[in-house]
Amino acid sequence: MRPLQISAETAVTLSKKLGVPIEHLMHMPQHILMQKLAELAKEESSPAAENSDISTDQDKDNRL
Repeated sequence: MRPLQISAETAVTLSKKLGVPIEHLMHMPQHILMQKLAELAKEESSPAAENSDISTDQDKDNRL
């Protein structure tokens, strides 16, 4: 299996975000990496969505 074709900075950033050693990340199958990135994006967007709902409710109250 060929190592991922990503820059050193990208590898370090992904390693920290995913909590995976760089050596494992570089030899991780691409489909598994994409799955982990999708899960990470989903987790990061969930709190943002909840916060935007709260602010929207507050905005509605202020308009009344």
